[in-house]
Amino acid sequence: MIDILSGIQNTTAALDAERTRLNVISENIANANTTHGVDGKPYQRQVVVFESALRQAMDGGPATPTLRVAGIEKDPRPFDMVYEPGNPDADSHGMVATPNVNIQEEMADMISASRTFEANLAVVKNAREMALQVLSIGKH
Repeated sequence: MIDILSGIQNTTAALDAERTRLNVISENIANANTTHGVDGKPYQRQVVVFESALRQAMDGGPATPTLRVAGIEKDPRPFDMVYEPGNPDADSHGMVATPNVNIQEEMADMISASRTFEANLAVVKNAREMALQVLSIGKH
């Protein structure tokens, strides 16, 4: 039997990856002003690292290239320093280390992830429609 929805697996993997990316972006935005975390340090921006399963296929794994999340890493950029001598997190010079989160960058990433998510949903919808048309051919 032929699998008429074979592309759905790749699309599902991409949807999961973009969902993870949207979750990380929302966490970054929510913590953009967190100057004192559980570890006593400012929040450090996180980024999602993607990996194509094509690399796995080249190493002898499955032949179908799919997108997946390889991990979530902390952004190595330094914290921003702001002069706020009255802040309890200020150092001896009145400087406060603030998260390395840029709201404009996060919003641009969010738009990109949302559009990619929507595009993958459209693929699922089109694959479903094509599968229904193939099934209706057999009825006639």
